[in-house]
Amino acid sequence: MKISLKRTPEQIELIKAMASKNRSVAYEAQVALAEFIGPVISEVINNAPVLSNLFAPLQFNSEDNPSIPLDLYYDVSDEDYVQVFSNTVAGGLPQNQVVPTVSELKVATYSLDTAVSFDRRYAAKSRMDVVSKTFTRMAQEILLKQERTSANLIMGALAGASTNGKDHVFRATTDGSFLLDDFNELITRAKRINTSWSKGTPEGGRRGITDILVSPEAVKALREMAYNPINTKTVGTGNDLAAPESLRNDVYQAGGGLPSFYGISLMEVNELGVGQKFNTIFDTVAGSSTYAKADGTTGDAEFDGAADEILVGLDRGREALVKAIAVDEENGSEFQLTADDQYSIRQNKIGWFGGLEEGRMVLDNRALLGIIAKSL
Repeated sequence: MKISLKRTPEQIELIKAMASKNRSVAYEAQVALAEFIGPVISEVINNAPVLSNLFAPLQFNSEDNPSIPLDLYYDVSDEDYVQVFSNTVAGGLPQNQVVPTVSELKVATYSLDTAVSFDRRYAAKSRMDVVSKTFTRMAQEILLKQERTSANLIMGALAGASTNGKDHVFRATTDGSFLLDDFNELITRAKRINTSWSKGTPEGGRRGITDILVSPEAVKALREMAYNPINTKTVGTGNDLAAPESLRNDVYQAGGGLPSFYGISLMEVNELGVGQKFNTIFDTVAGSSTYAKADGTTGDAEFDGAADEILVGLDRGREALVKAIAVDEENGSEFQLTADDQYSIRQNKIGWFGGLEEGRMVLDNRALLGIIAKSL
C-alpha cells in the first residue's frame, strides 16, 4: 500500500506554500491539500485490508444515528430472537446481543483517529516523498485498527457459535494435517447450519462456504497433496492413498498461488497460524470452550494457541458482516482529514489529523465456520 504525489508544477507550488512564513497562506495550503488527499486515503483504506473488506459497507450521514431494521436481514418466518455481535469501542471484545427480529437495531459507532506531522523544511524543499509517506502512514494506522477490530468481532462471533445442534467449529480429522476430508466436513457442516427458515433446503440450495481464511502453513499442507497421501489413514500402513493425477498436477502447477480448492476460494492471511495475531485473538475469546472433531465425540479439548491454529470459513453470499460508516455531506468521503493548527511558526512543523466513524456487526453467525488444525 502506497500513496504517491506526482511532481507536477501545481503540486510543488502547493507543498512549498505550506512552508510560507505567512501563516494564512501556509494554513490555506494545508487545508487545500487535506481536501484533495482525504478521499484518496479513504479509497486506499477501503481497498488494502483483508478482514476489514469482508464487511459490507452501510453508509450513513455523519450527523445521523444509524440503525438497522433486522426483519429485512432475516427470513420472514425465522426465529423470533437472533444473536447480534458488535463492538462498542474500537478493538474491544465483541458484545453479544439477543434481539427480536422485528426490532430496530441501533448501531454502536466509534472513532478511529490518527495524527501525523513533519518538519517544515521538507515542504520548503518540496520533498514530495516525505509528504507522500506521511499520508501513507496515516492510512496504515487506520488499517491496523480496522483489522484488529474486525478480527476481534469475527473470532468472538465464531468461538461459541452453534446452530441446529451443530457447533460451527470442529477439529481436523488427522493431527498435523489439513486434508480433503476436512474440506468435505466443512462443506457438509455448512449445509446443515445454513438451512431455510423451515429447517429445510434453502432456495437454490446454494448456501454454504464460499471462502476460507487460512495461514501460509495451511496452504503448505494443501500443496503437500501433490506428493503426500490425501486420505486419513496412517502413512506407511499400506492404506495411504495418493490424490488423482489431475489434482496433484493442478496443485503442483499452482505452486504458492492456490486460488481455490474444492470450489472454495482461499484467502491466505499471515496473521493466522500458531503464535500469530489473529490466532491469539481466537485463543483469548474461546476461553474454556472445548471443540471436538466433526463426529462430535472424539478429540474434545480446549483451543491451545501454542499448538492449534484456526481456519475460518465464510459464506459471503449471506449479508451477515456489516460495517456502518459515516460519510461527509460535502465531499462524500468516509475519511475526514483536517489541517492541524496546533503548530506555530516556532515549532516549525506541519501536521494533519483525521479519522473515520464506523460500527461493525455480525448479524448472522451462520456465515462463519471454523476448522482447528494442530501442528501444521
